[in-house]
Amino acid sequence: NVRASFINPLAVLNNNIMGTANLFEAIRLLEADPIVQLCSTSEVYGQVNPDEVPINENQPIRCSSPYAVSKVAQDLLGLTYFRSYGMKVIRTRMFAYLNPRRSDLFASSFARQVARIEAGLQKELTHGNLDSIRTLIDVRDAMEAYWLAVVHCAPGEAYNIGGTATISVGDFLELLKKKAKTAIPSRVDPNLLRPSDVTLQIPDITKFTAATGWKPMYRFEDSVAFLLDYWRART
Repeated sequence: NVRASFINPLAVLNNNIMGTANLFEAIRLLEADPIVQLCSTSEVYGQVNPDEVPINENQPIRCSSPYAVSKVAQDLLGLTYFRSYGMKVIRTRMFAYLNPRRSDLFASSFARQVARIEAGLQKELTHGNLDSIRTLIDVRDAMEAYWLAVVHCAPGEAYNIGGTATISVGDFLELLKKKAKTAIPSRVDPNLLRPSDVTLQIPDITKFTAATGWKPMYRFEDSVAFLLDYWRART
């Protein structure tokens, strides 16, 4: 959780870095030989310039949050254990995805609040920065991509994974408002603004698609409907 890492950075750093190190050490000491698919993130690239998109795997690392620092450490631990001990670690850097169960993600939070307003349980929707641009992927496509990474990708390598639908956070909110069954008042909540933000995340997934043949199966419209239906059924 990026925002939580600004509030309690030590907990996030300890959990992500030491959790990963303990796992790798357990594998090493047991002399096991699994394939490890390490879920890194596009957050490791931090804030990029407009002329640096789409972002490929050689993009410089410029962290913008304690969370991103912890993920860089995970990423580099994976590379180090591959180089030092021959551990079969495949690093995937996932860009933004639509996942109904992750209520801390902006899209899920918006959908949940829309459903609550429709049900009369909430009066207005609160949000943070709406200017960020994201390329979104359905969580079901993301999980398929993870599996294909294990089957087809090369240990020691890093691979960007992401969708093809690029949209600003504000435009995504407007899309949900249009699909709502009632008017959705909204306002910015200063508590939801990050001290530093990553506002441009458009991936180059050429390396991953070349290795796996993967492509998204779910249309963006279907993913949005899936998101809304999930929260309406649970509100």
